[in-house]
Amino acid sequence: MYCSDGLTGVRRGAYSGGVTGLTVGWDHDVELLLDFLNTRHVLDSEASWRAWVTERGLGRSSEIAQARAARAALRSSIEGSSGPQTAAGVVHIELTDGVPVLSSSDALGAVLAASARLAVLGSWERFKICPADDCLRAFFDRSRNRSRTWCSMQVCGNREKARTFRKRTRAQNSTLATV
Repeated sequence: MYCSDGLTGVRRGAYSGGVTGLTVGWDHDVELLLDFLNTRHVLDSEASWRAWVTERGLGRSSEIAQARAARAALRSSIEGSSGPQTAAGVVHIELTDGVPVLSSSDALGAVLAASARLAVLGSWERFKICPADDCLRAFFDRSRNRSRTWCSMQVCGNREKARTFRKRTRAQNSTLATV
């Protein structure tokens, strides 16, 4: 289950970069990648996947099986686990006004192009997965020292700290009862 607060530090809404011309800034790449990483229910059906792609103006949708595999690989890479870390999509490198630009003609290519740009910019390690067992939402760590742990301190962080406090209090009370 994902937490529902959505406090990821990024603006929500349609991805304004479109499929081509994805040079609108790294913040849009962050937004697109977070939206894709958190699409657990979107990838349940072909219809919901197509609707997600259309809402973001990403052109034609890729095969849902490829999208699921790419999402699993990207999340695995962020978690640093040894799961599947291979994602395939078509990304084009175009020279526009003497500057190389990554573009794509489909949704999965757009997501992978955004991932590549963020990796090149050194922002990949800022993507994290919330460690709360009942959340597992991807978020982008915008803290200065890259130390953010929870997708939301108000929801997941608070819940986990309360759990830890209750556990510690129970342990102290049981120790006092045995004395």
